[in-house]
Amino acid sequence: MSTLYDKIWERHLVHTEEGKPALIYIDLHLIHEVTSPQAFEGLRLAGRQMRRPERTFATIDHAIPTLHRDRPFKDPIAAQQVATLRENCREFGVKLYDLDRIEQGIIHVFGPEQGLTHPGMTIVCGDSHTSTHGAFGALAFGIGTSEVEHVFATQCLQQTRSKNFRINVEGELPFGVSAKDVILGIINEIGMGGATGHVVEYTGSTIRSLSMEGRMTVCNMSIEGGARAGLIAPDETTFEYLNGRPFAPKGEAWERAVEDWKQLSTDEDAYFDRTHEIDANRLEPFVTWGTSPDMSVKITGSVPEISEAKDRSEADSFERMYEYMGLEPATPIEKIEIDRAFIGSCTNARIEDLRAAAKVAKGYHVRSGVNALVVPGSMQIKNQAEEEGIAQTLLDAGFEWRDAGCSMCLAMNDDVLAPGERCASTSNRNFEGRQGRGGRTHLVSPTMAAAAAIAGHFVDVRDWKFKN
Repeated sequence: MSTLYDKIWERHLVHTEEGKPALIYIDLHLIHEVTSPQAFEGLRLAGRQMRRPERTFATIDHAIPTLHRDRPFKDPIAAQQVATLRENCREFGVKLYDLDRIEQGIIHVFGPEQGLTHPGMTIVCGDSHTSTHGAFGALAFGIGTSEVEHVFATQCLQQTRSKNFRINVEGELPFGVSAKDVILGIINEIGMGGATGHVVEYTGSTIRSLSMEGRMTVCNMSIEGGARAGLIAPDETTFEYLNGRPFAPKGEAWERAVEDWKQLSTDEDAYFDRTHEIDANRLEPFVTWGTSPDMSVKITGSVPEISEAKDRSEADSFERMYEYMGLEPATPIEKIEIDRAFIGSCTNARIEDLRAAAKVAKGYHVRSGVNALVVPGSMQIKNQAEEEGIAQTLLDAGFEWRDAGCSMCLAMNDDVLAPGERCASTSNRNFEGRQGRGGRTHLVSPTMAAAAAIAGHFVDVRDWKFKN
């Protein structure tokens, strides 16, 4: 009896030797402008060519500005990174979706959107949140620059086999609770290192009821719980999403692919090294208060007190977080005021996320003194949101509307927090300095971020008065 992870692993195993990492084949390699230059240079210095350039796809997302990107970049490093990627892709025959392409977007939005991500694949990228693609039943994980070069040269990768971890989420999600709250709730319970050494398979009626966008949000943050990757077995929701996309199989090939993908599920009596149960009915909107994704509380809660720490080490961590985040113990979350709001990133910049934010924003206006930014995950999504009227709703409400890119998820472009600024963010990491030196990040869902931008402080979106 095998788990889904076991089945994908066995399908891609090239060589195994006791006491050493195994060698597995990589089906899809995604690259961007930041983590690929050294890998390409390594090939060049060694006089090697890429083993299978047709299995590598590139786009530009991390360092680029999301405003006036048709003008010369202000940041010379970003300009050099983009120019280098263009030259490397040209030299080595890699397909690049550049800034002039409608397909361009955040790498983990771009891949699924184009139908490059298929169930049963192995997928790697020089980016931590490659686990996003696990929503399709693909084994997907981030790799380092030296590993990027290894995949370029061999289309294979050395990997140590992970353990299996099943997280089962059952029940109907309450009103106002989103996929982002599901994964924040999971990480809150298992801890930031709770899944270290494991590949997590998410199961249960709650997961099955999620859209593909919601499933990608859950799998995206698997790494924040320490997991090597996150997986959700493919089903009709998966197939419906993929059907007709540019790189999805066509005609008879599609029918054969679906029959194969239907076999990609965990056997009934398969063994998991660890399991964890979540009752969806008990979930609420979550807000992180500290500087790691597991430091979150329900919107109805308060900043924890020192007495709530499990041990002295956690107590010391609490004290550091109070100081960095500028918070007092026992402060109700709804009393925390914000300066900025960011709706975007590979976690929450898909059309479903933007629709949800616009529904909250309709008929309201961003609070004076708050700067609110919406950055679509791809130019395709941007166009769709403009056609649906979502963009205009957000603009009317005082949100800024930008071009696609990673933007304020990480301080690698023009969109950064100033020291001491507090942000309600739909991204995936709230580490110190993640959004800018001295910036204070609170992770929330798109609806919670939109509501906070309008109220000027965190509010319980379940009590929001929606306007038609």
